[in-house]
Amino acid sequence: MSKRLVIIPTYNEIENIERIIRNVFSQKHLFHILVVDDNSPDETAKKVNELQKEFKEKLHLEVRKNKSGLGTAYIHGFKWALQREYDYIFEMDADFSHNPNDLIRLYNACVKQKASVSIGSRYIKGVNVINWPMNRVLMSWFASKYVRAITRMDIQDTTAGFVCYHRKVLEKINLDSIQFIGYAFQIEMKFKAYLHKFKIVEVPVIFTDRTRGKSKLSSNIISEAVFGVIKMKLKSLIGKEV
Repeated sequence: MSKRLVIIPTYNEIENIERIIRNVFSQKHLFHILVVDDNSPDETAKKVNELQKEFKEKLHLEVRKNKSGLGTAYIHGFKWALQREYDYIFEMDADFSHNPNDLIRLYNACVKQKASVSIGSRYIKGVNVINWPMNRVLMSWFASKYVRAITRMDIQDTTAGFVCYHRKVLEKINLDSIQFIGYAFQIEMKFKAYLHKFKIVEVPVIFTDRTRGKSKLSSNIISEAVFGVIKMKLKSLIGKEV
């Protein structure tokens, strides 16, 4: 079996899901896929189930009863992966904002540079974002600067959602202690890897905003990130953030 698993959380991604699955499976390295679907009304899970007949033993599906947030979807996927023999576990969006062709580059950063975490970074070489309005670009860029200032992590793109974790990172982090379910989830995972002194490498990528389907970003998710980072840092100072 492949040692590489790509976790793709979905909610109403019927317009993208088949294309993204076929694109991942077209890569020169073998990746398995786990789709974690939050019972999408548009029947995303049904389409994945149909594709499983074609991609037997490579395409996996977990359907949850409710829309419970990005963070909990990834935690569900991480635990699923750790119960199996995957060594490299990837986070990737279904909407092509993350280019599947970059999966190999993230994998190589772990293998060749001995990183435990590799991040598909929008900001390691300037600002590499396509199709975002300027206000959103600035919000994301300043958010990463804000997180760096609070946490002291030497990571340019702290909010990135295109990430590869070696299984030892996910085994070390107490996944049940992860507090955030939205935007801040990505920050919290990186911060805990940083606290455990794992080697983190950023790989420059171009982020392209979705052209199909609707964004799930909300004001509540942004608020969680802004105030959650301070709380997270304070906990780390008193030894409760592990």
